[in-house]
Amino acid sequence: MLVRKQLKLGTMIHGVGEKISDWRHPDIPSDASVNFHFYTEQAQISERGKFDFVFIADALYINEKSNPHYLNRFEPLTILSALAAVTSKIGLVGTLSTTYSEPYSAARQFASLDMISHGRAGWNVVTSALEKTALNFSKGIEDHPNHRERYEMADEFVTVMKGLWRSWEEDAFTRNKTTGEFLNAKKLHTLNHEGKHFSVQGPLNIGRSKQGEPIIFQAGSSEDGKQFSAKEADVVFAIMPTIEEAKGYYTDMKKRVIENGRDEDDLVVIQGISPIIGYTESEAERKYQELAHLVTIEEALAFLGRLFEHHDFSQYVLDEPFPNLGTLGENSFQSDTERIKKEAFEGNLTLREVAIQEATPRTPFLGTPEQVADLVEQWYVEEAIDGFMLIANLPSELELFVDLVVPILQKRGIFKAAYEGDTLRDHLELPPAIHIQEKGTQMIEIE
Repeated sequence: MLVRKQLKLGTMIHGVGEKISDWRHPDIPSDASVNFHFYTEQAQISERGKFDFVFIADALYINEKSNPHYLNRFEPLTILSALAAVTSKIGLVGTLSTTYSEPYSAARQFASLDMISHGRAGWNVVTSALEKTALNFSKGIEDHPNHRERYEMADEFVTVMKGLWRSWEEDAFTRNKTTGEFLNAKKLHTLNHEGKHFSVQGPLNIGRSKQGEPIIFQAGSSEDGKQFSAKEADVVFAIMPTIEEAKGYYTDMKKRVIENGRDEDDLVVIQGISPIIGYTESEAERKYQELAHLVTIEEALAFLGRLFEHHDFSQYVLDEPFPNLGTLGENSFQSDTERIKKEAFEGNLTLREVAIQEATPRTPFLGTPEQVADLVEQWYVEEAIDGFMLIANLPSELELFVDLVVPILQKRGIFKAAYEGDTLRDHLELPPAIHIQEKGTQMIEIE
C-alpha cells in the first residue's frame, strides 16, 4: 500500500492582482507587478511557510482593456533568476509559450535558471490561448494556431526540450587541470531532432543541474490539455470551484497517467485557490465584500471579454440572457469558456450575472484559519488534490495563511514542518530525472 505524500503548497505571485480591480485596494502597492521588493517579500514569506514553489504566470498579448497586472509586469525567467538569489529552498516556476518560443533558447534559459538556483526550476508549459498573440511575432505564424494544433506543437516542443536537457551525463565535465581534460566527450549526446514543427540538432551548451532537469508544470482542463499533462507533465494545475468537481478531475488525471504507462504518483495534481482569512467569519466576509465592490460592471465585462478572444460584451443588453456566442472562445481559454456558456445556459443567467460572477468569484476557502484548514484537509484527505496553489487576492492573505493556517496543517501531520531536500524535485517527491536520452542520440566528436 502506497503511503500518501504530504500536501503540496505553492504561491502564484500576481503583482497587483489576478482580478481587474484588485489593484485599487489600499493594501496592494499600485506598482506591485514591477516592484522587485514586493516579489521578494512574497517569495520569502512563502519560503518561511515551507511552500514548495512560487509560480509566475504570463501571457504575450495585451490591449487597453487587459487586467492592470497584464499591462505592466516582469518577464517570468528574469524575475525568477533574481528571486533565486534572495531565496535558498523554494522552487521557482515560470511560464513560457510553446507556440511562440524556440526550444533551444527555452531549454537553455530554464537550464540556466535550474543551475543558478541549484535545482529549483520549473517550467509551466502553455500554448498561448489569446487569439491575437500571433500579431506580436514574426516567425511565420500568420494566424493563431487552433487549439488542437497548439497542443500538437507543445508535445513536440517538450520532446525537444527534454532531449536537449539530456545532452550531458551528470559527470561529463571532468575539469581535470592536470590532464587538461575539460570533458569526457563520450558523455555528450546530440539530439538531431527533425519534426513537423521543429528542427534542432543540439547539444545544449549547459550541463545538468542538481535535480537533473527542470520540473514540468501544465495548466489545463480541456481534453487536449489533460491528455498532454498525463503524458508529459510532472505537475498539473487547474481551478475547480467545488470539491466534487475537483475529485472528478483528480480521478480522471490519475487514470490518464496510468494509461500513459506512468505511475499515478508521477503526476502531482494541484488546484488554485484564493483564500480569504479572518479572525472571525464576519471579518473574512467583510474582506471579500471589500474586494467585490471594487469591480465596476464595465471592468467585469472587459475581464469576461479577455476569456472570449477579447470579445466586446458591452454591445449586449446587461439584464438579458447571456448571449449565444456559438463557438467563440473554443480557440482561447477553451475549458473556461465552455464552462461559462454551460453555467449561463443551465442557470438562465443574464450577462450582468455572468460578468460579476466571473470577475468576483466567491471562494469556498473563506473563514477563520481553523475553517480554512479544515477545508484544505478535507480536499486532501478525500483525494480531490495533491496540493494547492495560493492565488492571493491580497498580499496579506498569503501571510495569514502562512502564519495561521500552515501551523494547523503541520500539527495535523499533513504538511511538512521543514524542507527535507534542496531541489524542487525533492519538495514534490517526484522520481529522479532520466539521466540521458535512450533513443535517437549519437556521440559527437570534439575537435
